[in-house]
Amino acid sequence: MAITVHCDIVSAEEKVFSGLVELLVCVGEGGELGVRPGHAPLLTRLKPGPVHLVKQDGSKEFVYVEGGFLEVQPNLVTVLADSAVRADDIDEAAAQQAKDAAEREIGDKVANRELTEVGVQLARAMGKLRTLKEARKAMGR
Repeated sequence: MAITVHCDIVSAEEKVFSGLVELLVCVGEGGELGVRPGHAPLLTRLKPGPVHLVKQDGSKEFVYVEGGFLEVQPNLVTVLADSAVRADDIDEAAAQQAKDAAEREIGDKVANRELTEVGVQLARAMGKLRTLKEARKAMGR
């Protein structure tokens, strides 16, 4: 049996995942990072994108998080997400439309304040699409 650590992924709306994992990979402020059992304590901000989990039985699961925080303690890894959704529940067409709309707005050279908001929308849409792509690749779909 593999060495595991308990992991919770929660948002304001719901608990998205709770269970034992061998590995968690996500995108923090400093870039992509992996957490295995025995990882040093850590607290970092998360960027919009996928959280890749390798569960106790070796199966994989992907969750999209829209920012938040990752906290690593000796026996617990917690993702406190602004918003979180399992990859299987992402509406790919809606995410693609949001990405396309944000890119069009950027192309229209909107005012700087609006450009920041459009950039956030683009990052969120691209994070959802990356989550789907990684999940499909890992699952052989």
